[in-house]
Amino acid sequence: MDETATRFWSEIMSRPAGPLGFRFLLQPAMAMLYAIRDGRRDARQQRPAYFWALFTQKAHRRALIHSGWRSIGKVAILALVMDLIYQLIALRALRPVETVVIVVMLAIVPYLLLRGPVNRLLN
Repeated sequence: MDETATRFWSEIMSRPAGPLGFRFLLQPAMAMLYAIRDGRRDARQQRPAYFWALFTQKAHRRALIHSGWRSIGKVAILALVMDLIYQLIALRALRPVETVVIVVMLAIVPYLLLRGPVNRLLN
């Protein structure tokens, strides 16, 4: 188990220096652009901060997740495809758990962290 965890983190940490390293700048930037766009829309429509609303508005949670996924889905799929290509080139193997971690870090986290604050700043 210890070897697996060590390999997991060493492979995750080596990705930015390997082939397709530009995606570590491109994908968070794209996610942030979508977050800014959606945060501005939320502010115009007087909606609560997105990430906060996911936890506090149970009645609207499904619609909020659908709205967020509709925006960030393309970036997340691009992150997934690019990481799979990286794995085939650099690792010559597929590591699905590592792919999920990379997609979350590069696409979903930047979006979630920025959409709500943009809304708050513009209200």
